[in-house]
Amino acid sequence: MHQLISTASSNWINGVESEKCPSFTKALENGAPIYTPNKETLADGLAVPQVGYNAFATTVPLLDKMIVVKEEWIALAILRLVELEKCVVEGAGASGLAAILAGHMDEFKGKRVVLLVCGGNIDTTIFGRCLERGLAAEGRLQRFTVRVSDGPGGVSKLCNLLAGLGVSIKDIMHDRAFIRDVHSVEVKVICETRDWHHTKEMRNLLQETYENVCFFICKVNLSQFLRGTPLKSIGAGIYKADSVAVSFST
Repeated sequence: MHQLISTASSNWINGVESEKCPSFTKALENGAPIYTPNKETLADGLAVPQVGYNAFATTVPLLDKMIVVKEEWIALAILRLVELEKCVVEGAGASGLAAILAGHMDEFKGKRVVLLVCGGNIDTTIFGRCLERGLAAEGRLQRFTVRVSDGPGGVSKLCNLLAGLGVSIKDIMHDRAFIRDVHSVEVKVICETRDWHHTKEMRNLLQETYENVCFFICKVNLSQFLRGTPLKSIGAGIYKADSVAVSFST
């Protein structure tokens, strides 16, 4: 940090941590390290119940802002790093990108932002869950229930409708016991779409076709995602988040 500050006086340093373990944020609010109960988090490398006194005293004079991000954005950041950077990063290392995706760094628009992507110590099982969680947060993994006819072709019509849109069905389950209409079946579907616009197209068509359809929304819903910052590659190791240029340092 000292080297960054001495290189250019205009450098701005932000810290990021998960809402499940905001120990540094609480320490800043208190003026000194304080015990903060932690919950299970994807950013387990940041999950300390109390910031060290030496670390706090060293960091505070150099830190400009502390940002707290939701778990869903961390999962989405891990997914983005895999898809665009081909890089496996643990939750703590992906937190900086999560803050940008969530739209917490609007003051950096038009400026060069460097993210310290540090740490790939992530369990294989947790990594798989993060990818699925990221897909759900982005709206590319959808879950819904719909009531269709239990006669011949009822479920087939639903599957053909989804296939016609290019939607991939990942899991499907039928429920006949807990509905009032004996001639109907409630179908629970988990499916994968290309993006939010594809998801919206699917939802509109299902609502036009069926009377009883219910969608399960991830905490990072459509409006939140559109307020966030989609990331697109503009070169090796450099990406553009709206007008924020991002370079990764590992």
